[in-house]
Amino acid sequence: MAGKAPQNIKLPFEQSVGYQARLTHRLIQRLLHQKIAPYGVTPGMWYFLRALWHKDGQTQRELSLLVGTMEPTTLSAIRTMEASGLVQRKRNDEDRRKINVFLTGRGRELENILMPLAKEVVDASVEDFSINERGLLLQYLKSIQNNILKHLDEDVHLG
Repeated sequence: MAGKAPQNIKLPFEQSVGYQARLTHRLIQRLLHQKIAPYGVTPGMWYFLRALWHKDGQTQRELSLLVGTMEPTTLSAIRTMEASGLVQRKRNDEDRRKINVFLTGRGRELENILMPLAKEVVDASVEDFSINERGLLLQYLKSIQNNILKHLDEDVHLG
């Protein structure tokens, strides 16, 4: 409002849901990186591998939407993964403008190695929680996501 003095609002880090969520995410990602790095996989590659393990042969655009990255970032990650022998790109037979991404044998084999490591990270993050508390945490996180989605201008879909 015009003429109204700005308020001096305080939001300590300990009380900021955004800061705490970011810090938690960064710590989980650091532990995950520690576990998967010996296999030549970076956290950036991890999310694309997970998406392809779930559904192989997705287009670059589908991967961007699912992982939540801009298409140039996705293309860069896919090129790195291709150079590492984890994926291969193939032009779509029905729509030559589209490129589908497929796991190689090595990319597929990593699922059985890396998913147990990811489960270790998840389990470590909630090791002193009861089963009920774990369920509540996931419910609360989903509620936060839904609350934020209601306030975003663009149409966003989360996996």
